[in-house]
Amino acid sequence: MPFPRWTAPWTARRSGSLVAGVATVAAAVVAASTVAAAPPPGTAAPERPRGADCYAEGGPLTVEEQRLGLPLPGEDTEAASRRFIEAAGFDRLVDRFQRRLCLTRRLDIATGIVDQYGADLWRTAVDRAQGRTQIGTIDRYDDRPLYWARTTMARALREWQPPFELSSLQRQALIRGLSYSSRGIDSVSFPEGDDVTRVLVSGFDTYSLDSSLRNSNPSGASALQLDGRTVETEDGTVVVQAVVLPVNWSDFDQGIVEDAFGPWLVGGTPDGGPQDPAGPPPDQRADMIMTISQTGRGRMDVEQWAGGFRGGFPDNNRAIQYGPISAAALWPQPQPSPQWIETTLPYQAMVDAGTGPWPVVLHDGITEWPAGTYPDPGSLRSAADPSPGSRAASAPGGNYLSNESMYRTNRLRLGAGLDELPGGHLHISSLVYPDDLNVLTSPAFEADRQAVVDQTVALVEAAGTAVAGSGS
Repeated sequence: MPFPRWTAPWTARRSGSLVAGVATVAAAVVAASTVAAAPPPGTAAPERPRGADCYAEGGPLTVEEQRLGLPLPGEDTEAASRRFIEAAGFDRLVDRFQRRLCLTRRLDIATGIVDQYGADLWRTAVDRAQGRTQIGTIDRYDDRPLYWARTTMARALREWQPPFELSSLQRQALIRGLSYSSRGIDSVSFPEGDDVTRVLVSGFDTYSLDSSLRNSNPSGASALQLDGRTVETEDGTVVVQAVVLPVNWSDFDQGIVEDAFGPWLVGGTPDGGPQDPAGPPPDQRADMIMTISQTGRGRMDVEQWAGGFRGGFPDNNRAIQYGPISAAALWPQPQPSPQWIETTLPYQAMVDAGTGPWPVVLHDGITEWPAGTYPDPGSLRSAADPSPGSRAASAPGGNYLSNESMYRTNRLRLGAGLDELPGGHLHISSLVYPDDLNVLTSPAFEADRQAVVDQTVALVEAAGTAVAGSGS
């Protein structure tokens, strides 16, 4: 199902100690908005070899974590999550992490373990995706094992019973640290040099898992292929760094998008010390930002507009949000927050690049409340572009988290005073799954995903090459 259409020296890495400050503020929100009751009796139990009895099962879990025990249709016992983890060869890392927790006697050591294993999971997933590590039996383009491995490790942290006092806020800080390190957020690093064009992109986790536990997200698969990619051009080297964002409103409200992109646009860190109003040094600042997500079948859309409104579709924790996009705490943004932000990506170069198999277009078309009519439902109207003074209801890319990722990154860009810096969103084609609902994958499915991902990579390279040639 597509998204609904409506080591740089100047910046500190987000180690557990740095993350803890922001996590402490946000933990109560996480606990209230994403933690749900344990699965009902009779639900299949996840296979989580732990090697020691230091976990208390049966407590409150997020909806995402509850899905860990669910099998595919036709399977009575084996959890789909475990099948994906083992198919990618991630089971040793995940199981070792759980055993290490049971041997941990201090919070600072636990923080280091979380940082280490989260980073190891991200690097292993990237190396496997790009063919540098030969492990597992499932297709190397598959993004799903990373999601299920991270979720398994997060559940372990939630159920862990250490031999020392661990407050709920400290636990949430550990879970947040795992999320940042295993999404690549902590490992973004650009080389210095005037002849380097720095491109920062994001993909998304899989989602709509209540429809199917087999769902893949080609944007997340693209991020794994893009991280660390370099392209040699006549105007220097294009270097791409990538992160994977969660499909959860609460994570966005807590600033994960700004935390991922902000250090490379604004400078400083979100959880320590004043930010540099001049931004990062020019030889370490991102030269282009692009968020990427999945859309309908057979489309590759460069979205012309982002709108500052949420449409209410459930996220991966079944939470629903409706209304204006929340402010970016601790990061600069225009005042008042804009209703509409237009892309500054080199979209014509992307259209003209001749990639395939899907057509590439600049996608327009918005839904708005004309000036003075918000929130009257009868006043909503559709148009190609926003009218003066209108309020956003839906952008060309909808009003789900895909639109919000474009909005937040480019609101941050404008808040940093980088009006001309190329930034925007690319929606890419959804996938066609095997007819047999019990199989994880098939040659046809893998070929289809690879075609979508390879075209996405080519479009990012085309955009980066155009930016390098423009001298931006």
